[in-house]
Amino acid sequence: MKFVLEVDTTEMRGEGEAATELGRVLRYWGGNLRHYGLQPGDGSPVYDSKYREIGNWRITESS
Repeated sequence: MKFVLEVDTTEMRGEGEAATELGRVLRYWGGNLRHYGLQPGDGSPVYDSKYREIGNWRITESS
């Protein structure tokens, strides 16, 4: 299986905002993964600190 994380940083224009939000995404969603079976098809939208949907993570079959 493959873990895929996609985050769009296009709207993150403030100084250091992209790095701050990416760090938050990795900490929050990394800690939250224990609630999932991590089987192909699992996934969830990813939100920034302003509750904007900025991407998603998903489990896929290995290619």
